[in-house]
Amino acid sequence: MRYTTRALLVAAIATTVNALNTARAADWPDRPIHLIVPFPAGSSSDIVARLVAQRLGDRLHQALVVDNRPGASGNLGTEAVAHAAPDGYTLGLANTSTLALSPSLMVKPTYDPVKDFAPISMIGASPFVLAAYPGLSAHTVQELITVAKAKPGALSFAEAGPATLANLAGVLFAKMANIQLTPVAYHGSEQEVLDIIEGRVDMQFGTIPPTLQLIRQGKLCAIAVTGLRRSPTLPEVPTVAESGLPSYESVLWQAIYGPTGTPAPILARLNTEVNAALHEGEAVEALAKLGVEADPSTPQQLADRIAADIKKWHDVIVSAGIQPQ
Repeated sequence: MRYTTRALLVAAIATTVNALNTARAADWPDRPIHLIVPFPAGSSSDIVARLVAQRLGDRLHQALVVDNRPGASGNLGTEAVAHAAPDGYTLGLANTSTLALSPSLMVKPTYDPVKDFAPISMIGASPFVLAAYPGLSAHTVQELITVAKAKPGALSFAEAGPATLANLAGVLFAKMANIQLTPVAYHGSEQEVLDIIEGRVDMQFGTIPPTLQLIRQGKLCAIAVTGLRRSPTLPEVPTVAESGLPSYESVLWQAIYGPTGTPAPILARLNTEVNAALHEGEAVEALAKLGVEADPSTPQQLADRIAADIKKWHDVIVSAGIQPQ
């Protein structure tokens, strides 16, 4: 009898909580929503966040306030989302680095990218372009692999830090191609691009917008892009995957999410509205100018992508000998 009473009490509490969540969702949103961006104002992620926030706010008939919380490579703002009240009034902007790389790069992680968050929708992804010195004898992926195998370690690539996604793109490339590349560290993209143009460094895995004009001018040679499909911005450039390394992909995806416990009806409404906003022609065009290919998703698709990328990049980080900080 005691256990039956306890079971009935638990069921009654669950029913009450569900009823409260449903009632709360029916009135939501009745005040501004905060979108925490774990990067500085003016950064590429911040620009994407503001673009999405404006359109999502219009659809929800409520203001979305972008709240920049930079620090610790995006971990401070991400942690703030994990600890926020799960009421639908705090959302976060996530990317590959904050949810897929951080778990393997932190000695003492301050959040769990799977347990602490409720996925809402993917926004889109930015592929890198493998751009090389035009005077290099290799102008295709296969030619590059052939040169690298003939002279192990002779080819160099610019990187902004061992734990950056651009560097890991090079590490993954070398691993899948079974070649040895020599990384050259830089503190800023301007100098690394200049050195590639001059031939002091052979190549880089760089974002498309800053390199596009240089590619058009012939100052950089675009060998391949790192997405699974060709970039609309560089449609003539093949992917790494179609150039001989099947399944190779390295992209910086960005997504919208909330803290675990956010009522399901609110998450469903957010997913519907984010998807609708990202199917608007103006939004797709605006994101494309930032090098982002709009790619909205279901919450489950986003959850699956996060889980897959955590494992993928963990294996790359371990194989590269990169130590957590």
